[in-house]
Amino acid sequence: MTAPRRAAATASAQISRRKCLQSLSAGCIPLLFSEQASAGAQIEEPLVDSVRSALSSAVANHAPPVPEFKDTDSRLAYLRWLGAMSDRLKKKKPEWQVRMEFLQTVWYEGKRAGLDVTLVLGLIQVESNFRKFAVSVVGARGYMQVMPFWTRVIGDSDPGKLFHMQTNLRFGCVILRHYLDRERGDLFLGLGRYNGSRGKAPYPNAVIGASKQWEFSG
Repeated sequence: MTAPRRAAATASAQISRRKCLQSLSAGCIPLLFSEQASAGAQIEEPLVDSVRSALSSAVANHAPPVPEFKDTDSRLAYLRWLGAMSDRLKKKKPEWQVRMEFLQTVWYEGKRAGLDVTLVLGLIQVESNFRKFAVSVVGARGYMQVMPFWTRVIGDSDPGKLFHMQTNLRFGCVILRHYLDRERGDLFLGLGRYNGSRGKAPYPNAVIGASKQWEFSG
């Protein structure tokens, strides 16, 4: 190979390497964001007044999440669940008090919204990986990656409150319940609507798969 050809080949190789590195770097951007939060883009939809009022009422009560039990057996079952979930969550939330308050609130808000708490934990794992201050590329916030527009539609228009644990879990559970009701209890479609990816399999499958890690037989 002549000197000019070798020089041209070297230059071409360097350009190719640069393009490859640029492509890899670009490909890493969504990965990095997905490690921060895996939320999609919940779509703002017009709500009839009755639905808006019901949702607003559902998020308005700011009473602390104090579980109540109808009998001793129910309380003991809850305490067994709490202990088991605390052990599983220890790596994500090493501080005992923080972990217990989080689990108590998840249980309370999930039950309050008529949701399977196992499902709520699976959704939180996929959405934020249990990070309180997670923010997605589209602006969804907190544990359950609630889009800020919800605070305007059914709250007090203060998106900063979505970083408050109980507020975020309250909004997230109420919104998920709303989507499941809209889809007549269809978990696949309801989860897809929560993520803004209705009808697509990856997100519902991810949440359902993650939920299995939080199953508890008691």
